[in-house]
Amino acid sequence: MSAGVPLASWKTQVFESLLGFLPDWVQITVLALVVVAFLAAWALKLKRRIAARRAPRTGAPVPVQTSGADFLGPYAPRNQGGTAARSGARVPSGADFLGAYAPRREDGGQG
Repeated sequence: MSAGVPLASWKTQVFESLLGFLPDWVQITVLALVVVAFLAAWALKLKRRIAARRAPRTGAPVPVQTSGADFLGPYAPRNQGGTAARSGARVPSGADFLGAYAPRREDGGQG
């Protein structure tokens, strides 16, 4: 009566072949963990969806993307504001700190 077509999907067959040689209590434990992981992922997704819907209604602040310098406090580099570029002075580059090993600039100067 079998037509040679498996009734289970390939995923089920792989899962059964991996767990088939294990004792029943291990199979049940693994299946329970898979179900718990699925339910936890579903609950987190639902929680995020509810939070996303409530945020515009309550006027909750939208999280702003921050950089590492925001957490440095007094150790953060000073913001130069581009004053040197506006005044016509040359902005230092990495080659300025190489000394004699710096490549020659095209405007005739070294550094």
